[in-house]
Amino acid sequence: MLTYALDKTAGVSLYEQLYRRVKEDILSGRLAAGEKLPSKRALAAHLEVSVITVKNAYEQLMAEGYLTGVEKKGYFVSSVLPPLPSQPPPVTQDAPEPGERTWFLDLVTNSIDAEDFPFTVWARLMRQTILEQGTGLLHPTPPQGAWALRRAIADHLRQFRGMAVGAEQIIVGAGTEVLYSLLVQLLGREPTYGVEDPGYGKIARIYRACGASVAAVPLDGDGLSVQELRRSGADGGHISPSHHYPTGRVMPITRRQELLRWAQEKPERIILEDDYDSEFRFVGRPIPTLFSVDDSGQVVYLNTFSKTIAPSIRISFMVLPPSLLADFREKLGFYACTVSAFEQYTLAQFLSGGYYEKHLNRMRKRYHQKRDAVIATLRTGPLASRAHITEEDAGLHFLLRLDGAPPDAELRRRAEEQGVRLAMLSDYYSDPSHAPPHVLVVNYTGIDLTKWPAALKWLAEILEEYHHV
Repeated sequence: MLTYALDKTAGVSLYEQLYRRVKEDILSGRLAAGEKLPSKRALAAHLEVSVITVKNAYEQLMAEGYLTGVEKKGYFVSSVLPPLPSQPPPVTQDAPEPGERTWFLDLVTNSIDAEDFPFTVWARLMRQTILEQGTGLLHPTPPQGAWALRRAIADHLRQFRGMAVGAEQIIVGAGTEVLYSLLVQLLGREPTYGVEDPGYGKIARIYRACGASVAAVPLDGDGLSVQELRRSGADGGHISPSHHYPTGRVMPITRRQELLRWAQEKPERIILEDDYDSEFRFVGRPIPTLFSVDDSGQVVYLNTFSKTIAPSIRISFMVLPPSLLADFREKLGFYACTVSAFEQYTLAQFLSGGYYEKHLNRMRKRYHQKRDAVIATLRTGPLASRAHITEEDAGLHFLLRLDGAPPDAELRRRAEEQGVRLAMLSDYYSDPSHAPPHVLVVNYTGIDLTKWPAALKWLAEILEEYHHV
């Protein structure tokens, strides 16, 4: 008869204790394969526990394959291989993930101050979403995204960007990276995708990771060169006409028309318009989108809420022309939407309730003030005579050229020694040797203004040391 000491005060149920003890005996060989176990009633009486305790333990052992139950005969030990000798895991030191370094000042990454996020409104809308949607939040949304959110986005685009689009044209995704991948699947891997050079390097990396060919297309003073686009043999162009990253150039209407004519020459050509920070234009009206002046259905529009609300709000969207919508539903309609229903409905209320517009107005004012303060300190600080600023009264970054600076790699290294992280314009060129030297890309929203003067002082000292070498 099996004999185990079961402790009613152990904080672990009696059936769990019995299950573990029997399992240990089976694995150790103390209970041999084919051996019959006592009946539930006999073992319960012997151990002075309830029959249900033994029943639950036996059923768990049977479910995991340690016991076999034979009708009218009882329970028998299954043939179970002994466990493999365990190897202690190697002792490792906790190492920080790449990019986790804490910087004294980071000019590479844009961030948002906690006080700038509309916590009160967002929390209230989250509670409202739970009350209104209830169990509906447990169900998946349509592949293109929740209709309420797509309708709210369409209304916003119509009111503030002059885009006459329907909610049915909008696809919601968890970040533009997801949407880039979907576009490659929609348009195919055979076309060559032209990307801006210099430009945001992740775009080309995603296209290549999806198996597509990429052509780096140089810019001129008006943005992506159509002449170079033709020369590249590309079938598509990924552009940011309203505010190019990193140069900050705004594409004039003549170049936009030239690009549209290029697309219209062949029906398979497509323009992907990345409108990533067009909301932050501080002078004049927002630049009209290329999508809004396209009458051939060959422009796809992309935007994100990560820049306008918070980087952690991984909700982006694209607007497909009607000509591509049927293809999307046929080829990719089986995909589940990558954004949770909870977030979608909350954002829908944020948009439709007018809170997004108020938030944008407030953030434009704050970022404008932040940018002006950063530039003012530059113009009055130790780099004033050597610093030349290029900006377009728009966006969340500007260019800063330093006279008499060391080579870009050396300047970056020396700055990092002081805890200052720099982004150089040359980092965004396919061939860095084609980039103008000593030009910094200053992403200013994350700059701590109390630390900015010290960082400028260190940069000035680096330039002075290099000048005397």
